[in-house]
Amino acid sequence: MRRVGSVLILLLFILGGCSSKDELSEFNKPAIYWYKKIIKSVAIGNLDRADEYFISLESEHISSPFIQEAMLILAQAHMDEEEYLMAKFYLDEYIKRFGTVKKREFADFLKIKATFLGFKNINRDQKLLQESIDSALRFKKEYPESKFLPMVDTILTKLYMSEYILNRNIMELYLRRGKPKAAKIYKERLKNSWLKKGDIIIPSSWYDFLTNW
Repeated sequence: MRRVGSVLILLLFILGGCSSKDELSEFNKPAIYWYKKIIKSVAIGNLDRADEYFISLESEHISSPFIQEAMLILAQAHMDEEEYLMAKFYLDEYIKRFGTVKKREFADFLKIKATFLGFKNINRDQKLLQESIDSALRFKKEYPESKFLPMVDTILTKLYMSEYILNRNIMELYLRRGKPKAAKIYKERLKNSWLKKGDIIIPSSWYDFLTNW
């Protein structure tokens, strides 16, 4: 398990305007030097070191154009390693600093994808499920001509299916506990859904259900 929390704290410290030279023995290098180091570390799968090189790039060359490219590269690399918290951190920083409409579109899509792939158990992530649905709907509204819409629609369909299963599970739980009034609320939600019971097979693994497109 990589120490994602520690890396996030250090990155927040650097991006907040403070710097530390203790992480690497090298310093005072040109921006291209750190950028190449990041690329090389990502290529060999050493994301811990890539994050450290990014910190050096950020702290020594805060206005470098390499920073925004490095953020996207690192976000995608962390997604590939299923480190979605780190991926979303880089994407949030990218949007905050470089968020033109065109650039925001790609970053917003990657955030939706990172959140979606980060689901492990819908029953324990109910709030995140609704937030993900809202984010996907907002993306469709903000970028109606986006080339990413087919993928967002696929994600949204999976999320709606997960929501349906979750509502059914909650309804059945309330019925087992003798709370018909509470169960009725979720029964109505199921009734009003465009999905039907026979459309969905309850998955043995939430992760496989969500990620197998």
